[in-house]
Amino acid sequence: MHNLMLRIRTGWNAVRVIYLALGIFIIVQSALRPDWVGVVAGGWFAAMGLFALGCAGGNCAGGNCDTGK
Repeated sequence: MHNLMLRIRTGWNAVRVIYLALGIFIIVQSALRPDWVGVVAGGWFAAMGLFALGCAGGNCAGGNCDTGK
């Protein structure tokens, strides 16, 4: 639990903010329609930004992702 809170509080950059903002926007717009598949997709983007998952956490840009090359 401590590690999760640490990931949320630290390491913020522009990409994480964009992922979080885009995710929240997609969730709100999809919920107003109601398009529940869009809510799930928006939740994925928001989670990537909030918890620093995947490229939102800078892992792909830093060369840490295995691309098979």
